[in-house]
Amino acid sequence: MPASSASSASSSETPAAPSTRHVVVIGAGAVGLMSALHALDQGLQVTIADPGRPGGEHASSYGNAGWLSSHSVLPPSEPGVWKKLPGFLADPLGPLSVRWRYLPRTLPWLLRYLVAGSTTARISATAAALRPLLQGAASLHKAIADQAGVGDMIDLGGLLHIYRSREHFEADARGWGIRRKLGIGWQELSAQELHAREPDLDPAYGFGVLIPEAGHCRNPGAYIAALAAHACARGARLTAATATGFRFEGEKLAAVLTDAGEIACDAAVIAAGAQSKALAAKAGDKIPLETERGYHAMVLAPEGRPRTPMMIMDRKVIATQTAEGLRVAGQVEIASFDAAPDWRRAEIMRDLALKLFPALPRDLPANRVRYWLGRRPSMPDGLPCIGPSSRSIDIIHAFGHGHIGLGSSARTGRLVGQLLAGQAPEIDLAPFSARRF
Repeated sequence: MPASSASSASSSETPAAPSTRHVVVIGAGAVGLMSALHALDQGLQVTIADPGRPGGEHASSYGNAGWLSSHSVLPPSEPGVWKKLPGFLADPLGPLSVRWRYLPRTLPWLLRYLVAGSTTARISATAAALRPLLQGAASLHKAIADQAGVGDMIDLGGLLHIYRSREHFEADARGWGIRRKLGIGWQELSAQELHAREPDLDPAYGFGVLIPEAGHCRNPGAYIAALAAHACARGARLTAATATGFRFEGEKLAAVLTDAGEIACDAAVIAAGAQSKALAAKAGDKIPLETERGYHAMVLAPEGRPRTPMMIMDRKVIATQTAEGLRVAGQVEIASFDAAPDWRRAEIMRDLALKLFPALPRDLPANRVRYWLGRRPSMPDGLPCIGPSSRSIDIIHAFGHGHIGLGSSARTGRLVGQLLAGQAPEIDLAPFSARRF
């Protein structure tokens, strides 16, 4: 059973006494590093195994929109979306597309995805499970960033949802009503109020919703790198290796197997993002994890920009002014992990930037735009896997966070630390169990 309340503190005021218990955290993304930091808080010895550089461009943590959106509790699917499936297949550049060649493999996942959002009751149940995981996300990150010496990377100034009109906002009444029932508040902005706040925004948008409790990260890649450096400064060991499986001695976990040799350990955390599926299987759980690919375009030194990060609701993209430039992120492409990028999808993000912020030059030079492709680790029901594996309570699942990976990583790390220490988790983990499949 969970503890009675979800504390908003980021980590223990006084770390536990050092222990000989050794945990290998597989993955140096946001979830993995938060798990490592909280394992250190519990006094555990920690090794972080990842083949790439923390915060590097290869990782989904690098190029996301930077949102710490404690209100992102709705699953990606919604009632009636099944009617759009033929369009997903026919339009390779639509907001959500499925590559034909990959369809047979992904069809079971896609069907579960459609069912997950098929009724208001299902959506409400997902939202109720996600709210405790996301609640206080911005504050949790700010506290940890302060500890890592990069507190200025976390902004607590809220997030915006932008509509063309109040009527378009009211057409989304189901989702906002679910949020309201969960205690999520917002401020509604008229056209005048919106454009006083966002003077560079296309005047075609005439209504805004401000979520004061949310925040964002100004530079996700640099933030992840800073968390890794902080973990290492506290005694964690970072090793460049790809985990391939586990070795057991009877029922006891003895080692994590990697392409660089065994790492002896007493516990392990699977936080390898889109690469977690095979490892979960070796820990006894068959998981319908899918690679949900997303793109971004980033405009350097933009002449027009958002003052507050915003989701453009009719386009389903997010525009954020990061430390590096104006980032417009979105798109969902269902394809294999290693499929070649379709950079036309990133160019759509660039073109949307030009429409959203008219001050940007129409003849934007190519050297002022950068493109990126990332791979979200997504579960069909919109809920990550968090909790002990079926094979061993000493292997903890912490993956599948989809669109909320950065925001939910701080709470997930706390939960992992509690499980590793044998403590009651601070929220109910039943909805996130791998056994739900």
